Amino acid sequence: MRDFSNDHSALALNTATLGHMIDGHGFGWSPEKVIDACAARGFAGIVFWQREVGDRAVAIGERVRAAGMDVVGLCRSPFLVGTGTSNDLNEAKAAVDMAAALEARALTVVSGGTEPGTRGVLESQKRLADRVAMLAAYAQQRGVSLALEPLNPMFGGNRTCLMTVRDALRVCDMVDSPNVGIAVDVYHVWWDTTLAESLMQAGSKRILSYHLCDWLEDTRDMLLDRGMMGDGVADLKSIRRAVEAAGYAGPCEVEIFSAEHWWKREPGDVLDIMVDRFRRDC
Repeated sequence: MRDFSNDHSALALNTATLGHMIDGHGFGWSPEKVIDACAARGFAGIVFWQREVGDRAVAIGERVRAAGMDVVGLCRSPFLVGTGTSNDLNEAKAAVDMAAALEARALTVVSGGTEPGTRGVLESQKRLADRVAMLAAYAQQRGVSLALEPLNPMFGGNRTCLMTVRDALRVCDMVDSPNVGIAVDVYHVWWDTTLAESLMQAGSKRILSYHLCDWLEDTRDMLLDRGMMGDGVADLKSIRRAVEAAGYAGPCEVEIFSAEHWWKREPGDVLDIMVDRFRRDC
């Protein structure tokens, strides 16, 4: 397990931590200001959201690399299954194109919920696999990897049909493409007592990203009340030990949705606290 007690060179920012994925939240920092602030603090990289990139993907990617960092990822694909989705993958392909233009390590894929007319999750997972396979073929041509992200079961039905790492790996097996793997997010997997075994099954080739935050014991909003590392009940060091034992050695991406707390804090302070908590608690 890597020692980060005096080293944060693997730390990456997901700009959602500054409120940049929802209109009206955060301090409205431009991508350039975020890049400069992260570079000044010695971050490894940044994960952007589509809404802040727009038609400037190439320029933003180049600025990140010129600052000595990587574009760790792009959030996120549109839902691929569930109510309101269609078989048209044009929007998902546009997200792949943006990831390619940024030269991002991976595009995060949030599956969407259960397909209309189905029960349980297995049929939805099969249909998801069919659509991911089609998208993966396009993404492979563009040099983009797809990271399937299982979500906490409280999102089951409307936002996801993948609720464990094992679920995500089942879809990876059905797709069987070298550019399809998983994203491991502490917020969504901290509770899973079979996590270590599932991660070993995944191995280094399928773990494409690792997301940090904390689970607040008395969370007030299931989407927008994540904790800063060390403020909750997730066993962060144990989870990272399991992720790294499975072979992952990439960036550790802090992704905190926090409408009533961290999004109201001055962004520079948030970044400084991230560094301190990463070294101390992760």
